[in-house]
Amino acid sequence: QVQLVESGGGLVQPGGSLRLSCAASGFTFSSTTMRWYRQTPGKQRELVASITSTSDSTNYADSVKGRFTISRDNAKNTVFLQMNSLKPEDTAVYYCRPFGLSTIYWGQGTQVTVSS
Repeated sequence: QVQLVESGGGLVQPGGSLRLSCAASGFTFSSTTMRWYRQTPGKQRELVASITSTSDSTNYADSVKGRFTISRDNAKNTVFLQMNSLKPEDTAVYYCRPFGLSTIYWGQGTQVTVSS
């Protein structure tokens, strides 16, 4: 059974940083592209960042490019999202997701709030 457990969210001031983690199990993590999404109330879930199984390629939404960095540790089945220079518009629930499986799985998400 696929499980995704996001953590690391919280309240941070504008300009601050957070590092999100997503512990995954139930599928072959080391062979799977992983993605981070975020969602705010009333809006569709937005793709934030993606990383291939071997970390040879990453992609970012224009809104976070240069501020966020996605990475992974295949030995620990964990994907990370380092978020720097946070802005109030980054406030959202952040989710990780494996890409390419026959079923779409979501974790419970982790809340990030950027506010002074």
